Amino acid sequence: MRLRRRLVRACLLVVGLSLLATPAAAQSLNRAAIDELNAQLLYVALPLTLFVELTLVYAIYRFRNNDDPRPTVDDPALEVTWTAATGAILVFVGISAFVVMANPYITPAAAEATADGDAFADDTEIDVLAYQWGWEFSYAEANVTTEEQLVLPADENVTFRLRTTDVIHAIYIPQLGVKQDIFPGRTMTARTHATEPGKYRLYCAEMCGAGHSKMNATVVVKNQSAYDAWVENQTSTAG
Repeated sequence: MRLRRRLVRACLLVVGLSLLATPAAAQSLNRAAIDELNAQLLYVALPLTLFVELTLVYAIYRFRNNDDPRPTVDDPALEVTWTAATGAILVFVGISAFVVMANPYITPAAAEATADGDAFADDTEIDVLAYQWGWEFSYAEANVTTEEQLVLPADENVTFRLRTTDVIHAIYIPQLGVKQDIFPGRTMTARTHATEPGKYRLYCAEMCGAGHSKMNATVVVKNQSAYDAWVENQTSTAG
């Protein structure tokens, strides 16, 4: 009876954890790809965890009063089975991770390297300059520059050209699934496609000095009409 109760509790715990781990709607195509990978890995990991824990509980209960333990008997069929199952799981995990890493929103540099021309010619391009300890965003098409606020159009592809004036920094927008190190003397590339208008936080994810913790910015995603109006207002104000 106690073993049955423990098994029921373990099953309920696993189900509860799976429900809590279900991600909310993603705010970008980047985040959607990452969340999908996490869900796939979770659905593989939970049954394995349940199987191992139930096996452990069974072994503890079954052999709790075994005063004369004996070594296990060789079982080649069982060994081949669990080795093959482990290999299949690792192949699944590897393929799932590779598909996400090959996503042009997750690894845009790889997509550019394999393209014949400009792979992101139709994207909205924004130059991002990182420095100790702040951010500067330049919109080449509109001749607009902002500091500490990044404005993006919703439902549009956006390419970031990232540079730093001093040390290594890293742009990190958790809710949009954007993260990329920025190295001195190099122009790095990041990409996103935001789907939900709203305000998000941008951080530097690389320790860059005494002011690192304050190196934040606000990301504002606007629908296309609101974004166009913002650009026009910024252009007229600058002029």
